[in-house]
Amino acid sequence: MRTKQLGKSDLQVSVVALGTWPMGGSTYGQVDNKESIATIQAALDAGINLIDTAPAYGDGRAETVVGNAIKGRRDQVIIATKVGVVRKPGGKWRDLTPASIRQQIEGSLRRLNVDTIDLYQIHWPDPDTPIEDSIAELVKLREEGKFRYLGVSNFDTGLMDSVTRMTELASLQPHYSLLNREIEKDILPYCVKNQIGILAYGSLGSGILAGKYNEKPVFKPGDTRHNFYRFFHEPMWSKAMRLVDVLREIASNHGKPVSHIAINWLTQQEGVTCALVGARRPSQIQENAGAGSWTLSDAELKQINRAWEHIFGGNLDA
Repeated sequence: MRTKQLGKSDLQVSVVALGTWPMGGSTYGQVDNKESIATIQAALDAGINLIDTAPAYGDGRAETVVGNAIKGRRDQVIIATKVGVVRKPGGKWRDLTPASIRQQIEGSLRRLNVDTIDLYQIHWPDPDTPIEDSIAELVKLREEGKFRYLGVSNFDTGLMDSVTRMTELASLQPHYSLLNREIEKDILPYCVKNQIGILAYGSLGSGILAGKYNEKPVFKPGDTRHNFYRFFHEPMWSKAMRLVDVLREIASNHGKPVSHIAINWLTQQEGVTCALVGARRPSQIQENAGAGSWTLSDAELKQINRAWEHIFGGNLDA
């Protein structure tokens, strides 16, 4: 498994990391906790060392699953979780007030059954709380040993500037894949310049870039991913299928799964530390982890980019 240094931290992160959003059972349909635990353990066995989770994934369910899965294996795991999205009357809400942050981290530590979180990330900005107040509290919590490194998710460059004026920022977790390249305009160059690591979520376009679908899927009740990813709707769907055909050709030449092509394209982009891939079964993460053992050639990277430019017209907002 290839590894990369996360920003300016001392964390060496596997280029394929496991995302646990599906394990919360609130977005991707029903899941079995035992199977989720087996999936996390299979990821560790395959050389993946970063597990990304959040309290918002099933109201703490995913964090609890992670805590159970890593018992006896804490030294093998970089734990990344988040703060700022809590459930209040009327649904989830963003809350980065100092008192709430302290309450949230205590809950995460308890569910994960650890003394320290390796990477603590602000899940989404809170427009109602001054970022300076939030960061001041997070700095206190880090000094208390509650977590080691600070990251953010879904932040723009202006907000990251506000953070870095107060403390060091290890990473950004943005939506980034061959189907969503918007961060290449401003955010990716900013992170490269400032040595902020990137943990890319949505790296497989919710399975589309894994070649999982030959026709537009109809999701079961409780599976709401089509509401989050616009790729399941036209005109994006047809364009995505054309791009997947190119990935299939390259995969066939290597005798590798289509997912490896999408993952390796992503992890070979400058500034990207790792691709976060979700999984609900051990077989899924075992297959995707294999992408970390090889790389695409420069010619193949250029072939993919040419195809993308032809299909999407070079539009980063496509």
